Amino acid sequence: MFDYTVATDKSMNDAIESIKESLEDEGFGILWMFDMKEKLQEKELEFQKELRVLEVCNPQEAQRVLNENQMAGYFLPCKIVVYEDNGQTKIGMPKPTALISLLNDDNMKLFAKDIEDRLISCIDKSK
Repeated sequence: MFDYTVATDKSMNDAIESIKESLEDEGFGILWMFDMKEKLQEKELEFQKELRVLEVCNPQEAQRVLNENQMAGYFLPCKIVVYEDNGQTKIGMPKPTALISLLNDDNMKLFAKDIEDRLISCIDKSK
């Protein structure tokens, strides 16, 4: 499976605040948050769905991964998406193991699995 996604009873803003806190506990920070609805409407395009993309990074882990294989830069920073689907807030991400498998590098798969497990834990804590 390419992604990991959970549903929550929290509002979009509460889910984002919760994921921010759990990421900080794991040494990750939100580098940037992109509001897809706002950006598309700014371009005068019709889009009513709430969808925010959070670019997240742990600088020490990014350095470790990039020192191992610079091609990992294609997958950094990690993305977590918070969106509404049929009235319910969802939190998800593409799995780092699925992305990094494109490099065919066994060492990188181990790094990706560690990061993936930690991000899944953050998402689960944020539900």
